[in-house]
Amino acid sequence: MMKRANEIIDKVSALTDSVVLMHSMSGKDSIALLDMLYPKFKRIVCVYMYVVKDLRHIAEYSAFIRKRYDGVETVQVPHFAWFSYKRNGFMGSEKLPIHKNYCLYDIVDTTRKRLGIEWVCLGFKQSDSLNRLLMLRSLKDGNESIMWKSKWFFPLSTYKNADVMDYISDNNLKSPERYGGKSKSSGTDITDYWYLRYLREHYPDDLEKVYAEYPQTKFIIAQHERDTKGKQ
Repeated sequence: MMKRANEIIDKVSALTDSVVLMHSMSGKDSIALLDMLYPKFKRIVCVYMYVVKDLRHIAEYSAFIRKRYDGVETVQVPHFAWFSYKRNGFMGSEKLPIHKNYCLYDIVDTTRKRLGIEWVCLGFKQSDSLNRLLMLRSLKDGNESIMWKSKWFFPLSTYKNADVMDYISDNNLKSPERYGGKSKSSGTDITDYWYLRYLREHYPDDLEKVYAEYPQTKFIIAQHERDTKGKQ
């Protein structure tokens, strides 16, 4: 199971004993990758990118990681979208004087320099989207999983969601969070009704933090439920 992914991980672990894992804190790809990386590296730092800092449900999952995987570190950094949100006053948030357009590379590069770790693991899969398919297939050495120059690697590149879920099930790992039932994937999207409803039902204090930072998100649940009721 996941033979090719482990081969990719072995190639990188032969070069370094430390790795940054960009971790979604409850997503399936992150869950599977941490489990695969853990036996192969002395130091693993899981980096969560936030749009609202210090949410309780994220902190709880972070604590779970540290308990299950002894020695693994967890940190949180602003999501690259956070800078755009703050520059533009997205969803009523306070505008900040941010002049640069940040991207994933900027966040990764800054974080790994701060941590003193060169190699970064991400859960990108070709099956995720057309953009990721084209990006991963463009990797020149044909493995479709390693950017040698940038020192980014993608062990799940050639797998599908079902493969990742099978790995999680076969290894009795914590199930990924699904904010809207079986038909909805996980993802901490503050504009998504299902995510906000999940917070309302399970972490109302986190929902209040979202509302405080992005006041216009208060209307998303009510609008969705009005629209749904109108269609009945």
